[in-house]
Amino acid sequence: MTVPTSPDIQPVEDKKDWQAAVAPFQEPNLRLSIMQIFTSIVPFFVMMVVMYWSLSVSYWLTILLAIPTAGFVMRSFIIFHDCGHGSFFKSRRLNNALGAFIGLITFTPYYAWKRSHAVHHASSGDLDRRGRGDVWTITVREYLELSPLMRLWYRIYRFPLTLFFLGPWFNFIVIQRFPIQGDGPREKRSIMETNIGIVLFTLVGMAIFGVGEYLLIYTPIIFFASSLGVFLFYVQHNFEGTYWEHHDNWNYVDAALHGSSYLKLPRILQWFSGNIGFHHVHHLSPRIPNYYLEACHNTHPLFRNIQPLTLWGCLKASTFRLWDEDSHQMVGLKFVKELQAQKQPAVS
Repeated sequence: MTVPTSPDIQPVEDKKDWQAAVAPFQEPNLRLSIMQIFTSIVPFFVMMVVMYWSLSVSYWLTILLAIPTAGFVMRSFIIFHDCGHGSFFKSRRLNNALGAFIGLITFTPYYAWKRSHAVHHASSGDLDRRGRGDVWTITVREYLELSPLMRLWYRIYRFPLTLFFLGPWFNFIVIQRFPIQGDGPREKRSIMETNIGIVLFTLVGMAIFGVGEYLLIYTPIIFFASSLGVFLFYVQHNFEGTYWEHHDNWNYVDAALHGSSYLKLPRILQWFSGNIGFHHVHHLSPRIPNYYLEACHNTHPLFRNIQPLTLWGCLKASTFRLWDEDSHQMVGLKFVKELQAQKQPAVS
């Protein structure tokens, strides 16, 4: 892989100079971008054919094959993600065209997602600007002020079975088929065009493989891909040591470096996830293509003190439910119970 070389880069020790740290990596490389298309989108279609063949052997084999196929969907989504940031190609038209196409594979309306994700980048870690493009997160104080019914609903939403399995599938299949409050004409048109495109894409797939066969192939792919994708997105911002501040104290650089995780994955998982584990670098500069994120991280002293998040840390992060403003940390519901017990007057 060709990356910018160190002689062209000046070391950056101060986080105030972060723009100098990321600037050399912000130029897309056409050869690397095309190579990623051929190692992401093309293998996805090849794997669909392999899954179709596996139906004649065993459906358990088909489901097993759906896991690496979902990996290629996730890798394709990272390309979609880069297109939304305008970082995959130099051409805006090419970014938008490829992003809209991958949106059919991933069941995601490109322009609606692009706007929502831009809001996420502009407000990540800001307690006063939550609610769009993020995972629903509230503070301990806010939780205690909720009605019992709303507390139950929040616990159901943050329960791992809902958050990582049922919720992602429902979001990609159902919720993203409809506009939400704040969507403009282009976003609404994107949703409608994507819905039509998904129908056509599905009809073509059914014509090639058969109605039942196509559903048996694509259903587990979307299930695994959406679950893996949402879990990745969750641990990128919900982890031990993450960053949340009210708007007056919120800082873009701190939110990027400390509110976005450095997820250190085994090489094969890093490859399938398109290097998005270097999320702190991505949030610092969304203009960096995914294939340069690791090089940027490894080049500059700015990133040396960023503590990596391990797979064990990811499992621990799945137990977090709330942000505690007093201790400045993510906590679970056990913390709330202990807090309430401390506040109860002793019975004489």
